[in-house]
Amino acid sequence: EVKEPRVVLAHAIACFYAPVRPASGIDPSAQIHPTAQIADDVAIAANVVIGAHVTIGAGVAIHPNVVVYAGAKVSDRTVLHANCVIHERSEIGPDCVIHSGAVIGSEGFGFVPVPEGWVKMPQSGYVVLAAGVEVGCNATIDRPALGTTQVGRNTKIDNLVQIAHGSKIGENCAIAAQVGMAGGVKIGNRVILAGQVGIVDHIEIG
Repeated sequence: EVKEPRVVLAHAIACFYAPVRPASGIDPSAQIHPTAQIADDVAIAANVVIGAHVTIGAGVAIHPNVVVYAGAKVSDRTVLHANCVIHERSEIGPDCVIHSGAVIGSEGFGFVPVPEGWVKMPQSGYVVLAAGVEVGCNATIDRPALGTTQVGRNTKIDNLVQIAHGSKIGENCAIAAQVGMAGGVKIGNRVILAGQVGIVDHIEIG
């Protein structure tokens, strides 16, 4: 008998199941800018595009059709699944998983109302994901006009979640599918947001 059977089951499955991983090395079809810094023991699959001054750490696995914009940093052992996009200057910590279709560091929804319509606010900030963050399929984490959008260590984000510009999320949080988070929200550690929770701008949750 064990106190935590689900934890033991997780370890047991891991003994027998190996997730699909691209072949070691760099596929000939990948387009890598000459200024990018790529560690030796990476796996980069077909049709990956890596921009200028990108840093890719040791043990990183990048599945097909991933795009990493200029100046982004992907740390050791992180996995980028097919068709995800990492925008400019985003920083992804070690041991993260970014699932298919997710977009990290896209422009925040920043527009200033004027009598003629809207003035676009340039989104010059960037996104920072700490170690062990997992981001589900088709989730989006936006960069802000100034500063950073942050996700803390070991936080898990489900599919179809929207995290808006300038939000700060703590450690060990669980955010279920279709959560929508407006700009400037602050979430503490070990917070659970169930499916379809909506949070208006600048709310703080301890």
